[in-house]
Amino acid sequence: MAQQFCPKFVGKSNGISNLRLVLLKSVRRQPVALGISLLCLPFTMINTNLKFWRRELGLTQAQLADKLNIKRSLVGAYEEGRAEPRLATLVNMARLFNIPLDSLATTDFTKKKNAKTAAALREAGPLTEALPEEKPLRVLAFTVGADEKENIELVPLKAAAGYLNGYADREFIEELPRFRLPMLPSTGTYRAFEIAGDSMLPLTSGTTIVGRYVDDWATIKDGTPCIVVSQKDGIVFKRIYNKLKQNALFGLHSDNPSYTPYDLKAEDVLEIWEAKSYISSTFPIGGVSLEHLAGLVMDLTQQVKTMQLQRA
Repeated sequence: MAQQFCPKFVGKSNGISNLRLVLLKSVRRQPVALGISLLCLPFTMINTNLKFWRRELGLTQAQLADKLNIKRSLVGAYEEGRAEPRLATLVNMARLFNIPLDSLATTDFTKKKNAKTAAALREAGPLTEALPEEKPLRVLAFTVGADEKENIELVPLKAAAGYLNGYADREFIEELPRFRLPMLPSTGTYRAFEIAGDSMLPLTSGTTIVGRYVDDWATIKDGTPCIVVSQKDGIVFKRIYNKLKQNALFGLHSDNPSYTPYDLKAEDVLEIWEAKSYISSTFPIGGVSLEHLAGLVMDLTQQVKTMQLQRA
């Protein structure tokens, strides 16, 4: 089956690629979603526009590489169409050239009809004044099938560490296993995460949580079970208590009372996925309270530690 490629900085599969960009700014220390969705933009103008704007600014390839913090050889490869820039590099290009990101991908500035546009953009003020320097973009990359419907990508335990760096990377996302669940609503973007540990009993280690991507964190209600992705804690499954308005924090609580609740700064959070379903090969034990189940797990853990000490 022939593949159709849209922006190369998003996930793709045997069909059409897609991208969702969510711009964040700080309003009273509260992250607010401002914009959504760039769908299937042609990606053929990047190399042409890169060369055009580099010459407009009077830069050599080496000078441009320094400003973009990349190797000079990459600039040549981009201009010749032998390589494709990552999203972070594209964003830096758009800011340097003072043009919208979609114009960088779709407008041929070398044509005479666009000369006035190019001149106006050069004379205009900065386009990114409203965007803070720190974490200006939340990027959601995902895959769709030949029917143009979104897949559910699975993040297994072995890929959890890599996900922290690759969650917005096309190449990483497209390598993840993917599947569909027909019972889920068609609205929203879903991802599945395999969890570890016993903090959310009766859901056991190895359970897969299917979550829906949360665009606007301010809408999360207290007690909502969510997958929270952060550089500090990695991928965790907790109940969220929303403290954004008070002090830009999330309270994270476990269902297992043996675990102490704690706060996580909103600025440290990369993604939040509201739990909508779970998949497990272990059935819950009937007639057993959560407290009793937690006690059993703690006893077993202590027994294992005692055996390990005896063997040492």
